[in-house]
Amino acid sequence: MGLLSVLCVVLVHALGVFAIGQPASLAFSETVGGLKLAGTGSAPTIVIDASDWKGVTRTGNDLANDFGLVTGTKAKVVTSTSGLSGPVIIAGTIGKSAVIDSLVSAGKIDVSSIKGQWESFTSKLVKNPADGISSALVLAGSDKRGTIYALYDISEQIGVSPWYWWADVPPKKKTAIYALPTTKKQGPPSIKYRGLFINDEQPALTNWVKSNYNGVYNSAFHAKVFELLLRLRANYFWPAMWASKFYTDDTKNGPLADEMGIVMGTSHTEPMARADKEKVKPWDWKSNESNLKKYMQDGLTRAKNWETLWTLGMRGDGDAASPTLDSKSIVDVITYQQSILKAQFGTVEAAKVPQMWCVYKEVGGYYQSGISIPDDVTILWSDDNSGNIQRLPIPKEMQRAGNAGVYYHFDYVGDPRNYKWINTIQLSKTWEQMHLAWQKNATNIWIVNIGDLKPLELPISHFLDMAYDMSQFTTPASTDPWLKAWATREFGEKVAGGTAEAMATYGKLIVRRKYELLNVTPFLYSTTNYDEAENVLNEWASLQDRAQALYDTLDETTQIAFFEMVLHPIMAGKIVQQVYINAARNKAYGTQKRMSANKLADDVKAAYAQDAVVQKRYHGLLNGKWNHMMDQLHFGYDNWQDPSSNSMPSVSTIGTTAPSTGLLGVSVQNSAASSPGDAAPTLTAMDPWTPENRTIDIYARGSGSMDFTVTPSADYIKVSPSSGTVSYPSGTSDIRATIIVDWSSAPKGSSNTSISIKPKTGTEVKLSLPLNNVAVPANFKGYVESNGAVAMEMNGYTSRTAGTDSSSLEVIPNYGRTDSGLTLHPSTVSTQTTASGAKAVYSFYTFSSATSAKVTVYQPPTFNINPDSPLKFAIALDTGTPTTVSPCPKSTLGAMPSDWHDSVVNGARVSTVTLGKVEPGKHELSLWLLEPGTVVHRLVVDLGGVKSSYLGPPESSRVGFSS
Repeated sequence: MGLLSVLCVVLVHALGVFAIGQPASLAFSETVGGLKLAGTGSAPTIVIDASDWKGVTRTGNDLANDFGLVTGTKAKVVTSTSGLSGPVIIAGTIGKSAVIDSLVSAGKIDVSSIKGQWESFTSKLVKNPADGISSALVLAGSDKRGTIYALYDISEQIGVSPWYWWADVPPKKKTAIYALPTTKKQGPPSIKYRGLFINDEQPALTNWVKSNYNGVYNSAFHAKVFELLLRLRANYFWPAMWASKFYTDDTKNGPLADEMGIVMGTSHTEPMARADKEKVKPWDWKSNESNLKKYMQDGLTRAKNWETLWTLGMRGDGDAASPTLDSKSIVDVITYQQSILKAQFGTVEAAKVPQMWCVYKEVGGYYQSGISIPDDVTILWSDDNSGNIQRLPIPKEMQRAGNAGVYYHFDYVGDPRNYKWINTIQLSKTWEQMHLAWQKNATNIWIVNIGDLKPLELPISHFLDMAYDMSQFTTPASTDPWLKAWATREFGEKVAGGTAEAMATYGKLIVRRKYELLNVTPFLYSTTNYDEAENVLNEWASLQDRAQALYDTLDETTQIAFFEMVLHPIMAGKIVQQVYINAARNKAYGTQKRMSANKLADDVKAAYAQDAVVQKRYHGLLNGKWNHMMDQLHFGYDNWQDPSSNSMPSVSTIGTTAPSTGLLGVSVQNSAASSPGDAAPTLTAMDPWTPENRTIDIYARGSGSMDFTVTPSADYIKVSPSSGTVSYPSGTSDIRATIIVDWSSAPKGSSNTSISIKPKTGTEVKLSLPLNNVAVPANFKGYVESNGAVAMEMNGYTSRTAGTDSSSLEVIPNYGRTDSGLTLHPSTVSTQTTASGAKAVYSFYTFSSATSAKVTVYQPPTFNINPDSPLKFAIALDTGTPTTVSPCPKSTLGAMPSDWHDSVVNGARVSTVTLGKVEPGKHELSLWLLEPGTVVHRLVVDLGGVKSSYLGPPESSRVGFSS
């Protein structure tokens, strides 16, 4: 974020204005030279010329209503400045408003910076704008949407969220609103066409529409959607396709979009403004060319007078590949489509009519074959349906007249599994991919598949704010400040910081794996190593507690919006995690004959039942306003498609008869053994740098009660608790004891101790505990090895060096599955080398040696966006020769890389590099990111001690860093 942008955000916050990231033109306390627009019992008159666009007048009426929501007094809209008294807002479009044009002619407003610009506006407090008016706030738009955005900008500033209806964000009440004596200019937007695709809308949205709009996606429904788009400063829309025909279900739909200022398009599988459900049969260019031509011509004829972005090309029927289309016939299709556009609009004007060809799935193969796409057609590149852009413009494509764009997904039906229940989007990942698209000049179209719309309020806002003004998002640290500003607008400054932290954490937890992908055997999180499954569940529980605490501080009306957008996804998501994690723990504990396996079985059943309770709570909000919005199934997936019904994972119970070895059982971390019975395991060694607590689980293995004592063999070892009682079914069946070592008294170097767990009756369990009382040099800064592993997060570098081209390696906060990411910045730089490129160094200290140490590099499942310059990183130990790795396998456009399925499922691509021999002492791991778009989000050095897990070992201890 540049200095000016930072100052603007600060100004907005200082004045209490609620618009995100844009300069303020209003205040809520008296300002020298300002104009009081509204207050308790008063509201402005809004002047909009009768000759201006109907959509502008419509928006003016919305603003008038918004003043009423905020102050209790509705404004009024008039068409003339004659005879007015009180505060006035004059709004209009250059060339369409006589009032605005007269102010320009009189030199009272300067529109030279916006005239002829796309969707731009200026606002100014003007003295004596008309007879009888001493001062007025003047809003001048360069075009229809420029003026509309200017009006909605006032709405947002006074405290009406774009989500006031769709997410029930309450207007922020005001007793006084003042226009500042400043001039403001906004636009043109960073991305020309910015919009949403309502898709995969069954069952939730479809059922909701059945309840509220008689099952028809009609003009009443679309009026609400279009208003949301415009309030979010978007302008482009692909309508629902599976259960509707936009132009014929309600003949008011097309004219309404044009009136309100929405540019209509259709999806990648619906050419020439025709709906999928309107397709002629057979849908085959080779056998039915004449009928398909008529079908396309009819689409042009119907929508020719409305603002339309024409979808060109053709795919197979039903969002699938065509068995008969090939590169030649695709060229024939596009040639015909452009010919009818030229016939309709004229050759010169047709070249100005926006057209796009979406390179989606198999369509990429046509492009890969070398076909020539007319220069005036926007190439709309696609992600892989999971948020990883497959291709972006390469240098020779960056100057095309039609430019390029991106079709992105926040929701999807298809492989590896559907995800269309609730928000599963990591905002920092969206930033990384879309910022890359912006830097690579894919700036003509950004459109995102949002499924049912409703559960995706947060990522929609983030996506569209970036598309409108990417200057607010130029650095890798941009997302967190935006998130806090969003939370301030929606819920108030008091909870903004906590809300931003909660949703950033939510993004890290959910990017690990989609909810629909948790039903797997063996379960992904280890129930044995690193306490991984429990730790993940504890993260979710802690997050829910934090969100609930924030919710509890809010007033009742704000609680509704907070529940919809923050608490519900956290609460509902935690339930799903709890069900699957505790089902896996139930199985593991059953094998150990822990009686708590039975309690876990009950917990799974209770959590699964709670899912329906939370769904009912959502559906009951505001007397059922959002009933059906959570109808989507989300338990029991075993392939890409929805299951027939939700189903709970299986759990089992164990009998209450204790084994012959006794009632008391003992288990330790990183071992599945249960003793007595199994051989007593050796505790994983401890040292002063062990990042996690070392614990012993003591539990009942049958019905009854048993006292025990825990006795270490050395007095410098303490165990808490040192005694206790386990019992089942009443009482406490499991007790976790924590080992504490007084390292100042323990022997230096390696030693062996033991801990005895002795029941009152039965077999004693004696555990071996290796100790390594080792120290690092006082001046060492970096990570410290423990048990043959060093796990490093990307913000833990000890030094960074800029490249000779001024490139740098920058941290992306709250990115990836555990902490942060590291990216090459800016992404406009050319391919780097280890000799001259930016470098980050991660220092670590080892106490053990390894003949063949390895480092595991965790990265996002991203693509080689430039096939000629695949993603690359290099890594080197100490002064060794760097090893260069191209992590993403090469693939044909339209086909996925060979590792795509696993990397997308796991939210990470994992590479292993051999480091060779490592001796005890200080080491430096140097990392270069050699190609723009390359991101790393974790490094784990394995000296022979890394155990199997999903996320890897916990982050190692760091020393020498300020807190």
